Amino acid sequence: MTRLGTKSLKRSLLAASFGILGAGALVLSAQAATSGSANESLLQMQKNPNDWVMPTGTYNNWRYSTLDQINSKNVKNLQVAWTMSTGTDRGLEGQPIVIGDMMYYETSYPNYVYAVNLNHPDQIAWKYTPPRDSNAPPVACCDVVNRGPAYGDGMIFVDALDARLYALNAKTGKVVWSADNGHPKDGQTMTGAPMVVGNNVIVGIAGGEYGVRGYITAYNIHTGKMVWRGYSEGPSKDTLIDPATTINGATGKPVGPHSSTKTWKGDEWKVGGGTTWGWYSYDPKLNLLYYGSGNPGTWNPSQRPGKNRWSMTIWARNPETGKVKWVYQMTPHDGWDYDGVNEMVLVNVKDHGKEVPALVHFDRNGFSYVMNRENGSPIAIHKYDPSVNWATGINPKTNEPIVDPAKMTEAGKDVKDICPSSQGDKDEQPVSYDPKTGLFYAPLNHLCMSYQAFNVKYKAGFPFVGAIVNMIPGPGGYRGRFIAYNPMTGKTEWQIHDMFQDWGGALTTAGNVAFYGTLKGMFRAVDIKTGKILYQFKTPSGIIGNPITYMHDGKQYVAVLSGVGGWAAIGMADNLHKSSAGLGAVGLNATLTDYTNLGGTLMVFSLPSKVASAN
Repeated sequence: MTRLGTKSLKRSLLAASFGILGAGALVLSAQAATSGSANESLLQMQKNPNDWVMPTGTYNNWRYSTLDQINSKNVKNLQVAWTMSTGTDRGLEGQPIVIGDMMYYETSYPNYVYAVNLNHPDQIAWKYTPPRDSNAPPVACCDVVNRGPAYGDGMIFVDALDARLYALNAKTGKVVWSADNGHPKDGQTMTGAPMVVGNNVIVGIAGGEYGVRGYITAYNIHTGKMVWRGYSEGPSKDTLIDPATTINGATGKPVGPHSSTKTWKGDEWKVGGGTTWGWYSYDPKLNLLYYGSGNPGTWNPSQRPGKNRWSMTIWARNPETGKVKWVYQMTPHDGWDYDGVNEMVLVNVKDHGKEVPALVHFDRNGFSYVMNRENGSPIAIHKYDPSVNWATGINPKTNEPIVDPAKMTEAGKDVKDICPSSQGDKDEQPVSYDPKTGLFYAPLNHLCMSYQAFNVKYKAGFPFVGAIVNMIPGPGGYRGRFIAYNPMTGKTEWQIHDMFQDWGGALTTAGNVAFYGTLKGMFRAVDIKTGKILYQFKTPSGIIGNPITYMHDGKQYVAVLSGVGGWAAIGMADNLHKSSAGLGAVGLNATLTDYTNLGGTLMVFSLPSKVASAN
């Protein structure tokens, strides 16, 4: 494996030129560069730390803020500034965005969209409720969640669970346009957060557990007209892969003809999964969009011999045309449901002494990937949880996992003690990257499972799973970890163990603090250097949302959505009781009801005025 050098460079501001990122340092991604396709307004807006202008904070997906009024010395004084009921009691897996004096956020189904004037947080500026489609909730595999709205050119873009995309006037909440991106009767839903790049808004699709063939779509932000759509599987004309120029990052060579269809039996690719409901990132200098595709359908690998490309894959696409620059499949012929949709964090690293643009990805399969984001070649791959046992490592010749045959699932066989479970060592809960330490702060799962596959037939709109899964806590008896981690060395600097999965995202700031929430509902501030818990507050419900920070009227605030649910707490959210229900999640967290309740609240924290003004 290639390791990072220890040479330090002078630190600069986020989204500017290169800076210090600590020993073993990862170097700042050059976000200041622009290209003709990039949205100049958002490129400039993301540099303002007073706002939080997109779901990921910035295009590079750092979830880091240069604000430091709240810091490791005074965060113990944090207090609740104001709260707001969301009007829902299902899982809240997103985050607000802040544009100037306005905050916007979206709830779980029925997907209420709220606008709050921060000068008057005691009242709602406007509220929009999309038309309800009763066909959508029954086909949402893992709770009726939503990961938040996006902003662009005076509009708020929101996904509804029924797979309809809306553009709303940011001032009034009135619908500017809407577009059908899928159909619940076919098992298609939308739970992801959009990303605006140039004149396009990029959205994905969910429904892999219903045999949905995944795709990602670009719509014109002004008209709502589809610009392009790229599928995860199928002929090259569908995937927008060029057999002669699209690079397979694992081999360093063009993928060649029929790179997807030849890895499936017959027409199985048509129900091949590979959905795209995770997070997106964008490099304006390379003009490339990065995201991951999910599990193949069905969960029974015996029904789909082959490598099942391009499910479980990191994608690099041109956001204007959808053309694919490179692909890298992390878990060929998946037999464990190790979705590859987790976020890609864009940083620069030292590779053989040369600074190169890279992306860092914590996959559900338990491996962290550092990839050259120009061509998809791997730079460093490590297990970030030592309990991982489905694969012994990565083959240096093929750059594919070395699968332990004893942990490979197949029809009619009950395979036990597979680590991680189908929820992975990390699911969608996003990490944060801190440029001062050069470390990633990751909320994680720590789980194992038994997995019994069986044959299943496809019918549109009906479950297409084909596996019975039971999950248990990982070694040590705990289910969650929050860690500080170097993906170049694979070293965990420190970790906090939690009873349940840490299913909410992370935020780091220049105040040397990392924020995250727990399924029990504890909202925490942690010293980024030591892992010491400096502050915690019990919110009304469990936290699966992602904290953000912003500055308003001279005071720094931290906001997070409190509302338990998602796959981690699907038993509570959907009133399920059978241990293997909820795709194996119900039995795992049966005691969660002893610690929290359903309910939705936007929580906003700040320092007392005297403490804030003293900083």
